[in-house]
Amino acid sequence: MLAFHLVFYHFSKRQEDPTKKVDRFLYSMRLHDDQLRDISARFLCEMEKGLSVESNAAATLKMLPTHVRSTPDGSEKGEFLALDLGGSRFKVLQVKVREEAGRKRRGVEMEEKTYPIPQELLIGGGAELFDHVSECLKDFLHQKNISLEEKHPLGFTFSFPCQQTALDQGLLVNWSKNYRARGLQGKDVVQVLRQSINRTGGMDVEVLSLVNDTVGTMMTCGFDDQNCEVGLIIGTGTNACYMEELRHIDLVEGDEGRMCVNTEWGAFGDDGALNDYITEFDKEIDAASTNPGKQLFEKLVSGLYLGELVRLVVLKMAKLGLLFDGNVSDALRTKGKITTAHVAAMEQYKDGLRNTRDILLDLDLTPSQDDCIAVQHVCTVVSFRSSNLVAAGLAAILSRVRQNRKLKTLRITVGVDGTVYRTHPQYAERLHNAVRQLVPDCDVQFVLSESGNSKGVAMVTAVSQRLASQRRQVDETLLSFRLSQEQLRLVKARMRAGLEAGLKSNGPTPIKMLPSYVYRTPDGTEDGQYLALDLGGTNFRVLLVKIHSGLRRSIRLYNKIYTIPLEVMQGTGEELFDHIVQCISDSLDYMGMKNARLPLGFTFSFPCSHVAIDTGTLVSWTKGFKATNCEGNDVVDMLTDAIIRRDEFDLDVVAVVNDTVGTMMSCAYDDPQCEIGLIAGTGSNVCYMEELRNIEKFEINEERDDGMEGEEMKRRETQKMCINTEWGGLGEDGCLDDIITRYDTEVDRESLNHGKQRFEKLISGLYLGEVVRQVLLDLTRRGLLFRGHVTEALNTPGIFHTKYLSHIESDRLALLQVRSILQQLGLDSTCDDSLIVKEVCGAVSHRAAQLTGAGMAAVVDKIRENRGLDHLNITVGVEGTLYQLHPHFSRVLQETVRCLAPQCHVTFVLSEEGSGKGAALITAVAIREQEEMYYPELKS
Repeated sequence: MLAFHLVFYHFSKRQEDPTKKVDRFLYSMRLHDDQLRDISARFLCEMEKGLSVESNAAATLKMLPTHVRSTPDGSEKGEFLALDLGGSRFKVLQVKVREEAGRKRRGVEMEEKTYPIPQELLIGGGAELFDHVSECLKDFLHQKNISLEEKHPLGFTFSFPCQQTALDQGLLVNWSKNYRARGLQGKDVVQVLRQSINRTGGMDVEVLSLVNDTVGTMMTCGFDDQNCEVGLIIGTGTNACYMEELRHIDLVEGDEGRMCVNTEWGAFGDDGALNDYITEFDKEIDAASTNPGKQLFEKLVSGLYLGELVRLVVLKMAKLGLLFDGNVSDALRTKGKITTAHVAAMEQYKDGLRNTRDILLDLDLTPSQDDCIAVQHVCTVVSFRSSNLVAAGLAAILSRVRQNRKLKTLRITVGVDGTVYRTHPQYAERLHNAVRQLVPDCDVQFVLSESGNSKGVAMVTAVSQRLASQRRQVDETLLSFRLSQEQLRLVKARMRAGLEAGLKSNGPTPIKMLPSYVYRTPDGTEDGQYLALDLGGTNFRVLLVKIHSGLRRSIRLYNKIYTIPLEVMQGTGEELFDHIVQCISDSLDYMGMKNARLPLGFTFSFPCSHVAIDTGTLVSWTKGFKATNCEGNDVVDMLTDAIIRRDEFDLDVVAVVNDTVGTMMSCAYDDPQCEIGLIAGTGSNVCYMEELRNIEKFEINEERDDGMEGEEMKRRETQKMCINTEWGGLGEDGCLDDIITRYDTEVDRESLNHGKQRFEKLISGLYLGEVVRQVLLDLTRRGLLFRGHVTEALNTPGIFHTKYLSHIESDRLALLQVRSILQQLGLDSTCDDSLIVKEVCGAVSHRAAQLTGAGMAAVVDKIRENRGLDHLNITVGVEGTLYQLHPHFSRVLQETVRCLAPQCHVTFVLSEEGSGKGAALITAVAIREQEEMYYPELKS
């Protein structure tokens, strides 16, 4: 950045360097870095004010939402008409974006014609102005042989401040640039244009977008450079726009995604924020303008005023005898005699001094060589201040974008247009250097808009059409995941039918309804020390559980966690149970309890059939286990055999239970109304307390010789038993085919248990991420995501973990998280891509929660009807990462239950240490029951 230093010389006027003389005279226009940072900070504050609904009215930066929500991604195509109205002339264009042109510049073809606007229309009636525009549009269609019968989408570049309420609506805030047409301020200019087109007649034109020239510039450059998210105009006027996070724009509903904001930065300083930087020459410019006190920043930097600023400075210096030996010509006194084009010519590298002399001679002045050098330097100071001020404003915008996205460094492109930037020989270089010095943490590229902003308005129109088409197709895709209340009631009814069928039959049914032989929940009198085992996945836990009853009842747990290696999970059953016993031995050593013979509860989270609480025949492995010679065998016998083989300790296996039952018992210890257990995590399952009389397949174990058969017969009429529903099998008979999507079918086809657990594959964490991946893969293949680029990672089953759904849907920073996750998957995503991915995740998880709720509604209504109640109060104990960590799953689940089971008041309680704590409590309850059977006096 150029630095000016004030040096006072004690030489005669003829000996003084003419540039030093100018520096001293214009010291107030020289801005050092600290001043520019100060201006940038003030600009940032005004941006905040303009974005807030509370302070927008008082803000000088109006931060107008444009409703442009996306920059081009290169897939746009079609033919569009464009109107560009913003000066003494306006243009009509036809823009053709070739199909599959990608990001090649040759992909866009443009034909245009410029039409003059008579001066009387600039200050006449608004309707007459727009009628003229419409007639010129019709003339253009005739001249270019464009069909008048076909419908033509049109974008309207309107380079004046508008308050937009939609992409195709904009209320004119105020005129600028010598426009004063009556009757339009506060009116929707798009509607006015449509009315004029209708009056002209003979055209089928659909006005789809209203765009500021700054936005048009950003979109023009954005077609060739995806990083272009800032637009800048430095010409007759000046302005900037950028892509702001929607959550920060109070004037627009919604908080996801981005929207282009038109800063209208020309008014910065209208509230006095720049008073300490405004010179006497700026004040004179403002006083002589048509809008005194307004657009002060624009008057400091734009091409409409730079030439006049130079004239005022040169005139003042001449009057003080510092130029032309004090001679002043009439031409120099005349406003407008020095233009910004003159300033650019005087600053040219090679011919600048000669141009300066010629211009001064044309002003009837007789300049010396030093006069020419001094005037040239005046131009440098004035234009340099302009570029520095623009850099300060742009630095504020770039800093905000970087901070919004929480990036240490920001890579971004600024699309630029305007005669000052285009024609001034040093302006662009000075601006670039100043910006990079003010925001060193931003990697900024500047791209000149080669096609002006007219191509940009066509791009806005093309993008809006692309987004609309994309929106329709995405909505149609996700519609299959959106379940109506009628569909949910059908799922509830089918679940109820499945529960009833499972209770009646010992044969194969989709919902197995396995008796657990747990007859009651804890009552708080349980006491003692118990060992608990928890096997449900790749981790195996051994727990010592100490239960204290009485007034200060409590449960303390001590545990060690062990890994089950894959080769053990998929080896022989003997190897698996030997490994389990080895872990138990190590844990008993660690606890110093090798010689204690403790009662043991075994949480075994796989489908088992029971004939007693201390037996469990494995029906089938799940969750990646495939150990041989286990299915069809009693897991308690296999565990006991392994203990005998090791011959180090003895254990009394009192109970073997499912993790769902353990969860229910854990929560029931603190809440007596808890009679349901729900697992909503990697897998999904439910258990509940069913009336014994309804369990038709329940059989008394006649082979037992402990005298308990009579007690079990009595229970049938009076007591309950916990049923492990294994509800994940619902749908194996085809009853869910009407709600299963093609994506679910694909997930099922690729699973290890094709055709099984159809309900679980719709609702559990093991499968939701894969359902999402299938949808994303389909949308990408159809060109609706990631510009149609399918990566190897996206083609890899299991790569999209269900935990990503929780991250993606978690909070207002979700889009940053989405892009980070997609980047890990090798997907280069845009903001629009991230929004669609979030929608897909939301649709899949919302359906899962609703289906879980429909199933739960069937269970609670069954319990209510079992007991002949008009209203049921009941608690559900819940465990599982999906319920616990997903931001919306639990809420949607509970809302669905309330809607589908209105006669039930259901409380959901999150279980802590459900499996281990529950196994110990089941063991304690089972021991207590046995004691009461053999010693009836204990009941009293």
